[in-house]
Amino acid sequence: TETLLGDINKTSVSSSIFANKTAAVNSTSDPTIQGGEATDPQTKARRNVVRKMMKHAWDGYAAHAWGKNEVRPVSKSGNLETVFGSSDCGATIVDSMDTLYIMGLEKEFARGREWISTSLNLTKMSGHISVFETNIRYVGGLLTAFAFTGDEMFKTKAVEIVEKLLPAFATPTGIPHGRVNMQTGLVMKEPKSILSEFGTLHMEFSYLSDITGNIIYKKTVENIRNFLDKKVKHNNLYPNFLNPTTGQWGENHCSVGALGDSFYEYLIKEWLRTGKTDEQAKKMFDEAASGIEQMLLQNSSQGQTYLAEWKGGQLEHKMDHLACFAGGMFGLAAASVLEDTNRTKLMNMAEGITETCHRSYENTVTKLGPEVMRFDGTSRTFDSSYILRPETVESYFVLWRLTKNPKYREWGWKVVQALEKNCKVEGGYSGIRNVNDKKSTDDVQQSYFLAETLKYLYLLFSDDDLLDLKQWVFNTEAHPLPIKGVNAFYRAYDTLDRSRILHLEL
Repeated sequence: TETLLGDINKTSVSSSIFANKTAAVNSTSDPTIQGGEATDPQTKARRNVVRKMMKHAWDGYAAHAWGKNEVRPVSKSGNLETVFGSSDCGATIVDSMDTLYIMGLEKEFARGREWISTSLNLTKMSGHISVFETNIRYVGGLLTAFAFTGDEMFKTKAVEIVEKLLPAFATPTGIPHGRVNMQTGLVMKEPKSILSEFGTLHMEFSYLSDITGNIIYKKTVENIRNFLDKKVKHNNLYPNFLNPTTGQWGENHCSVGALGDSFYEYLIKEWLRTGKTDEQAKKMFDEAASGIEQMLLQNSSQGQTYLAEWKGGQLEHKMDHLACFAGGMFGLAAASVLEDTNRTKLMNMAEGITETCHRSYENTVTKLGPEVMRFDGTSRTFDSSYILRPETVESYFVLWRLTKNPKYREWGWKVVQALEKNCKVEGGYSGIRNVNDKKSTDDVQQSYFLAETLKYLYLLFSDDDLLDLKQWVFNTEAHPLPIKGVNAFYRAYDTLDRSRILHLEL
């Protein structure tokens, strides 16, 4: 039978996890990271369906691609064409750990921990690897596992990886190159770095400094932030490309979708993660939100709220599925605003964008949303694939927590049903090449499906105290990081040794 982690045989996972679990039982102030089951039967049953989906996705990976980065669930083999190449670096394992933990899938978590402890070694990766993807999936996943359990091994592994990323930051501007060779430390020197990549490092690097006492990581990302803060931005918008050597902006292209998205997300979230003390992050977010509202926020002739892109001096009326996270982002911003007018404006933006993303799902044969949406008669071809993306259900989850409007749970349940009907295969879950073709599987189970999509759906059908948004902030891969000053699992370096001694004495 499957039980919660606190009930398992203590020999199967390191003892430090159980010291933590014991402390959690004895403390009324520690955050809830397991349990959180809803009381009403329907919500409870729906959450259990999502848990079974996670078990199916994990089992397919474990059976057919263990140690590989991802599984091809139709052909039942390892995916050799991931963002991390064909290496045996277990991206799905690291990405899944916190989801397994909160769902109480103890045997799976224990097996994953053992693999990370003995086999995780990113020098197995050949060629130049994305700094951004490595950070959000590996570093983020390991940091959350450390926050949840207090297991030093996870922190040590995170440090090893970040140290291998640091050569990318050796530029005249401090803006990193996008790719680094994990074996040699040599970087791929390209003339432009991408905003959403170099702007999506701050939360993880800053938290890593706090739990290790090594200020280098935080200083590294503060250099990026300070450089961007001083740059001239037209209409408070940040172009998607910047030359890391000269510091000059690239082409005049601004987007809250691909190439821009999580940069904006990390501004508001790092302010929240620091207990609302990082005022620079908040200032930059407020300025950018103003620019987004004035320049990119649009309403279609059919009444749909969307975020267009600014390209070459004019609007392009398209919105990526990636931009659907913005519903949750603006919702979080609204929840932290004291002034009524601004709060209402931000929440209207949040709910309007999320409604549009929901409609994009409803308007397809499979009831899954396409990679790109176009508005008002723009007839150019667009990407109609669905690659198990989480952004829409992420916004459903955040807005459910903030508004308690039951429609968000209903919309989420529709996504669960669509995934089961169109994406479930014997070896896991596959993306689909065309949202209007029910038999167009792409034979890839993305690691983020387990890290993000299934986690957000599970939390949507859980009580608010499970990963309380007042105590946790999710990185862009849905790995929750503890909020400084309020979360007892923050595990800052200067308090860690004392707490460990306390546990031993107990």
